[in-house]
Amino acid sequence: MKKNIFYWSPCLNPVGTVKSTLNSAISLKKFNKNYNVSIINVCGEWDDYKEKLYKNSINLIDLNFKYFNILPKRGFLASRLSYIIIFFLSFLPLYFLLKKQKPNKIILHLITSLPLTLLILFKFQTGFILRISGYPKLNIFRKFFWKLSSNKIKIITCPTLELKKDLENQNIFKQDNLYYLPDAIISIKDLTKKNNIPEFFNSFKDKRVILSAGRLTRQKNFSYLINEFSDFLKNNSEFVLIILGEGEDKKLLSKLIVNKNLTEKIFLLGFKKDIFNYMKNSEIFILSSLWEEVGFVIVEAAMCNTFVISSDCPNGPKEFLNNGENGILFKNNSNKSLSKSLTNYCNLGKEKIFSDKITLKKKAKKYTIYSHYLVLNRLLLM
Repeated sequence: MKKNIFYWSPCLNPVGTVKSTLNSAISLKKFNKNYNVSIINVCGEWDDYKEKLYKNSINLIDLNFKYFNILPKRGFLASRLSYIIIFFLSFLPLYFLLKKQKPNKIILHLITSLPLTLLILFKFQTGFILRISGYPKLNIFRKFFWKLSSNKIKIITCPTLELKKDLENQNIFKQDNLYYLPDAIISIKDLTKKNNIPEFFNSFKDKRVILSAGRLTRQKNFSYLINEFSDFLKNNSEFVLIILGEGEDKKLLSKLIVNKNLTEKIFLLGFKKDIFNYMKNSEIFILSSLWEEVGFVIVEAAMCNTFVISSDCPNGPKEFLNNGENGILFKNNSNKSLSKSLTNYCNLGKEKIFSDKITLKKKAKKYTIYSHYLVLNRLLLM
C-alpha cells in the first residue's frame, strides 16, 4: 500500500524554503513510486507552481479559499500579521484534513506553530516531522512551545550539523529524535543543461566577474557587499560585480551604487531563471548574508565550479566551506574583512584555487535531490 506524505509549507515569499520543499517532494516521488506526495496549498501560495507539481505527479491540496494575494508580506510586522491570519483561518481546515485523510507523515517547514498546536491539543494517526531551518531565534515562547510538543514529535530534522548541535545543547528535544538532513538543493538534470553565456558577459569580456545572488533584503547584507567591493576596486579595477535578485531593498541599493559612482562596476540585474549560466561564467561567488541555513546559492555555485567566498555567519556557510579550508570565509559584517578576503583571493595560486573548487564541488553532491531522498526515505520508514 502506498504511503501518503503531506508537506506543510505556507511561504509568503519565494525564499529558499520554497525550493527546499518543492525539491524534497519531487525527490520522494521521483525515486520511490510507493509514495503519494501532496503539498498543502494553505491560501493559494502554491498556485504558481501547479504546472511543475503536476509534471512531477505531486498533489496540491487546497485547504481554504484563496486569500494569498491580499496578505501583507513585506516587513517584520506585516509578515507576523499574515502568520496570525493564516493560523486562525487554517486551524479547523487543517484539523479536519488530517482527521479525514490520515496521512502517514506530515513534514512541517513554515508557520509550524499551527500544526504543532493541533498536535498538542489532539491525537492524530499521522506522524509529525518538524523541519527546523535557517537560524531560529530561541526566545522563551519558542522554547516553551517546542518543549510542550517535543514528546509527540518523533523526528526533528536540521539542514546543518551546527544547528543540530545547538539544539542538542538547548536540551529542548530528545537527542535521539534529532537528525541531520541536508536540503534538496541541486537537480543534476538542471545543472547539466547546456551552458548558454548570458548576453551581459559579452560586454565585459575583458573583465573579471564577481557574482552574488539572493532576495534584496536586510538578511543578504548587499549594502555591506557594495561598500566592501568599492574599497576592493581601488586597487583592482579589472573586476565587476553582478547582483541577481529582487526585493524591498532594491531602491536603497541602487541609490548606494549611484552615490558611490559605481554604475559601471556594479549591476543589479534582477531575478534570473538561468542562474547556473551566470555562475558558470563568473570567477567568484560571494555570500554576504547575516545568517543562512547553509546558503543554497553557495552550494549551487560550488557545483558550477565557481570559487566561493562567504561570511562566517550562522548557521551553515562555515560548515560547508570547512571553516575556510575549501574557499574563503570573512568575518560577518566586519569592516574591511570582505575586501581583504578578495585581495587574498587574488594572491592565491592557481593550484590552490583549483583544489578548493574540486573539493567543494564534491561536498556539494550531498545536497542533490537524490542524496536528500536517501536520508529522508530512511526517516520516513522509522
